Amino acid sequence: MTGLPELDNATVRELAEYAGVCVRPIVRKLIDLSTGEERVIPIPCGSTKSRVCPPCAEKARQLRISQCLEGWHRVDEPESDEPDDDSLDDRPDDDGQDDFGDDARTVDAERALARRVRSTKRRDDVGELPKRPTADTTLGRTFTAPDGTVYRPSMFLTFTLPSYGRVRRDGTPCNPSTYDYRKAALDALHFPALVDRIWQALRRGAGYNAQYFATVEPQKRLALHLHAAVRGTIPRQTVRQVVDGVYHQVWWPQLDEPVYVDRLPVWDERQDGYVDPDTGVLLPTWDQALDRIDPATDEPAHMIRPGKQFDYQGIIASNERQIAKSVGYLTKYLTKSIAEAYDPDTITKRQRAHRDRLHAELLYLPCTPQCANWLRFGVQPKAAKSGMRPGECGKKAHELDNLGHGGRRCLASRQWSGKKLSEHKADRAEVVRQVLDEAGIDAPDTDRFAADATDETGQARYVWESLDPTNGETCPDYQRVIKAAVTERNRWRAEYDRAQAIIAARDGPPDNCSATPQPAAPDAA
Repeated sequence: MTGLPELDNATVRELAEYAGVCVRPIVRKLIDLSTGEERVIPIPCGSTKSRVCPPCAEKARQLRISQCLEGWHRVDEPESDEPDDDSLDDRPDDDGQDDFGDDARTVDAERALARRVRSTKRRDDVGELPKRPTADTTLGRTFTAPDGTVYRPSMFLTFTLPSYGRVRRDGTPCNPSTYDYRKAALDALHFPALVDRIWQALRRGAGYNAQYFATVEPQKRLALHLHAAVRGTIPRQTVRQVVDGVYHQVWWPQLDEPVYVDRLPVWDERQDGYVDPDTGVLLPTWDQALDRIDPATDEPAHMIRPGKQFDYQGIIASNERQIAKSVGYLTKYLTKSIAEAYDPDTITKRQRAHRDRLHAELLYLPCTPQCANWLRFGVQPKAAKSGMRPGECGKKAHELDNLGHGGRRCLASRQWSGKKLSEHKADRAEVVRQVLDEAGIDAPDTDRFAADATDETGQARYVWESLDPTNGETCPDYQRVIKAAVTERNRWRAEYDRAQAIIAARDGPPDNCSATPQPAAPDAA
């Protein structure tokens, strides 16, 4: 039926990767209530990690490339239904693709503390932040050349974290015993909050409502850094002032030394909380622990600042090669985990030891107010419940893959392109559909099974049912699913290539090449 011979599963997976088909689809049965027709539909897994599903990860990366390009050098204000509030910038996108972005994981703790203390006094050991009146625009300044050409340049910025000790060329510490793994771990945990502060400070000093598309990546030493495409230009001196003056203080209970290591607090049903294992005394709740903090005399549990080094590049819209190179660099590692700064196939013994020491530090530090690790420090986590154990917090910041970064890897401000990520995805599909329509070829109707489709009476038309993968009578095996998907994908690709050939023969080749990547053939879902 598929036209493909019998192959082993590994070969079939390689075939799917080559064809750009999801290698681990979720198989569901679709029932058309209007006709009674039943179909088995493979739904792409949607992973953003190439080691899990290379085709899905690459599609996600290409989608982010389109999003980056569309907003970078706009000459008109993007339409947006939401205000560009700094506190909203890093919320997950509407489609929930949290792997490619960042969330503010300390906001609830800060708000709780703000209700107790409202001082806005800046620290004396940091520089002053720049501030200027902000124009009501997201577009940068224009510059006119002597020949009358008008330029509206933009920027590519990179921000890093400070040093924790000297490192070798391979990213490992020269002296692991003096390398500050604890500070490195805490900085990784609170990097999203620092990023928020950086954007707030840049906007206040820029003179306009600067918009950005940024990605969080690991350096060779496994410290996080931020690459950012920024629309418009901010003076280099202003960026330097922000780097010198921005910081984020973590007003949490102190976590310098653990209180409980060998013996841990236990849950007491009668007191509805965790108690000391020897005395039975109830541990302070999260709110009680915050109430004990006096910012007038106490130091914050942690303070994070950016490193002194930053990179600043001007980008001109007419330089398509420079733009393509910058966007490629910006999104190059989005399909890899933070820990994959060290290639799993070539990682050395010294690199593995460095990675594991950092992970060991992260395993028992609190990542959020709700983290079970607070029990080690004699504080009940916020919303504490029975069964919590230090070292067993389920948040992804503690995972080896993420090495402290519990947020999203890709950040786009609300008025970057004026669109949600799902709208960019629909735009890419529409480009393919228009090419096929223009060539007189029927486009695949990928929307006909939409979950919200209705019949003529307004009732839901389709019902999705799960299939038992162990039941060979109702659920096709892996090879049948993948082969069918590859065959359909190849058919669509051939139709798309034929459509482009028809248009080229009729209209001739395009005048020039665009930096915007062309979409591939349409997907099944």
